[in-house]
Amino acid sequence: MQVSETLNDGLKRKLSVTIPAADLNSRLDAKLEELKGQANIKGFRPGKVPLSHIRKMFGRSAMSEVMTDAINSTVSETLDQREERAAAQPKVDLPDDQAVINDVLDGKADLAFEVEYEVLPKVELADVKGLKLVKPVVEITDEELDAEVNRVFAQNRGYTDKGDEGVVEQGDRLGLSFVGKIDGVEFPGGKSDHAHLTVGSGEFIPGFEEQLVGMKKGETREINVTFPADYQNAELAGKEATFEVSILHVDGPNQGELDDEFAKRLGLENLEALRGAVKSQMEAALQSMARQHMKRQVLDALDEKHKFEVPAQLVDAEFNTIWNRVVHEVEHHGRSFEDEGTTEEAAKEQYRTIADRRVRLGLVVAEIGNTNEVQVTDEEHQQALIAEVRRFPGQEQQVYDYYRKNPQALAGLRAPVFENKVVDFIIDAAEVTEKKMDREELAKLIQADEDEVPEEHHH
Repeated sequence: MQVSETLNDGLKRKLSVTIPAADLNSRLDAKLEELKGQANIKGFRPGKVPLSHIRKMFGRSAMSEVMTDAINSTVSETLDQREERAAAQPKVDLPDDQAVINDVLDGKADLAFEVEYEVLPKVELADVKGLKLVKPVVEITDEELDAEVNRVFAQNRGYTDKGDEGVVEQGDRLGLSFVGKIDGVEFPGGKSDHAHLTVGSGEFIPGFEEQLVGMKKGETREINVTFPADYQNAELAGKEATFEVSILHVDGPNQGELDDEFAKRLGLENLEALRGAVKSQMEAALQSMARQHMKRQVLDALDEKHKFEVPAQLVDAEFNTIWNRVVHEVEHHGRSFEDEGTTEEAAKEQYRTIADRRVRLGLVVAEIGNTNEVQVTDEEHQQALIAEVRRFPGQEQQVYDYYRKNPQALAGLRAPVFENKVVDFIIDAAEVTEKKMDREELAKLIQADEDEVPEEHHH
């Protein structure tokens, strides 16, 4: 076998490889011997078919298999010898001339071909010990806990349809449709055919719910509101809007008290136990948000400390995944890039930068994990599978079977677990400063993270 390098540019490599005819022929003989043992040909006893006869019958098709095997094993041996890891499947270019290929198949000519690939870069790790991180700490106030317990009460006390004569009162649960406009123009996300709302819950923007009180089922009314100055969507913040609202149905709350009796109906000992359970859930949600923000700080720091070229093939694949989702979202919601205040070109550039960051961080996280022997246990992998299956209520069996039959998809569930373990490893070695804040400030931090680089995901 002869190998010569014809291109070495950044991460791109191109090799010229020749496998001698003699090598192919000896591989072919081994293959034909194997066939001779299995061949069942009229007029010959099993295993007694002359090799010359086998060669005549199967020579070419066997040689074509031999060629494929020889190419694959040669490429993989060559990369091992060169101590290179290909970022993706190397591309093999065989000669175009069919006559040349025929000579190879007939065992008369050497097989010469080109191999193109990109190498995975060697990742030089920066020191990640002692990173300075801020840990958001949110204390749950009594007011917040009361509000959440009341929400649980409102959700679980049950409602009864007030019928065709129903009039909206505080505490009622409504079905409504609406169309929102600013300066007479509809705006993205300001429209619904059938939304649900509990009046007085504060789920909608200030002033919206109060104006529904007194409306009747089937009535349509125009209401005027102003988006809060700190509204999360900056495009709408502080703007005045009108909503044309129609009431589809009015359900009044069933009578009953928020007391030990109610808690027992939910399977808890008493009201105190219910408050404790609600508080634990709220704390878990806040801890999860705090960790999300810390993980983001870790990934930002790794991004800052590791700048190197990454294989274009991997970035292209990552970009295509993101872009297909973006285009689907845009088409699905009947919106355009202009609605989002951007252009297709600018959006493509932004997402290509994100794809580059994700691939680079994927390589850095893998290197940190491998260097520090971070491993995903079988039990953790199993838990990830169970969590994934639970995301599809009613289809658990199909989802479980899908993963059982697709080892690659199953292996894919390991990646996010590995990434999170590496992030935890870095957080454990970091200098963490706690910062007290309220729930809203934390939600804003996470929103700002999202706006800057949307939705980190796993590699």
